[in-house]
Amino acid sequence: MTNLFDFSGKKVLVTGGSRGLGYEMVKAFAAHGADVFIASRKLDSCEKAAMEVRALGHQAGTHACNVANWSELDGLVEAAYAAFGRIDVLVNNAGSSPLAPSSLDTSEQLFDRVLGLNFKGPFRLMSLVGSRMAAGAGGAIVNISSVGAIRPRPQIAPYAGAKAALNAVTTAFAFEYGPKVRVNTIMPGRFLTDVSKAWTEEAKRNDGAALGRSGRPEEIVTAALYLASDRSSFTTGSVIQVDGGIA
Repeated sequence: MTNLFDFSGKKVLVTGGSRGLGYEMVKAFAAHGADVFIASRKLDSCEKAAMEVRALGHQAGTHACNVANWSELDGLVEAAYAAFGRIDVLVNNAGSSPLAPSSLDTSEQLFDRVLGLNFKGPFRLMSLVGSRMAAGAGGAIVNISSVGAIRPRPQIAPYAGAKAALNAVTTAFAFEYGPKVRVNTIMPGRFLTDVSKAWTEEAKRNDGAALGRSGRPEEIVTAALYLASDRSSFTTGSVIQVDGGIA
């Protein structure tokens, strides 16, 4: 029990892994022995994160793509498997929550972009990677959702809908690719990532949470490590809140 989360030799693919919560998870997996393949839209940002993984003595791969574009995801998966030979853990982290002026004024372009990145892309990646895992030695998939899925607000309605859909299909994929593949989801609350720089001070305080504060980015990693590791071997189809106790 000295090392609950030993990922030595494991191959982990993280989307949106160059910044924010994804970046924290990339560092955590590498610190626990994993080789990490990092995807985001900007290759130079991926490479910066990859340098930190390599500095820890582990392999790192990178690939630039827009997860919202279905047609780009086959290339991402092929690149990851070409680099590592297999994927043991997929972390569907890439996401974005742009505010809409109102439901009436939400453009089709905004709607499609939000659903593409937060639901369509993760759905496709789960199918591409999960099917390979199921045909091979198995693995674990961890989706990153949002408490917005269960506490939607008007300005994030498309985003909340997309994350609610991601929560729902977590169970579907758990049944489709089980028992060799486990599929779970984390619902984060407010975290002080780079996105929070645009928040008001009141929003940053997060007074409505039981802990009375927003999360620090590194506070996401234990939940991710748990769900990705064999320590959660009897956990699948679950959605776990990491939100400081939002009422």
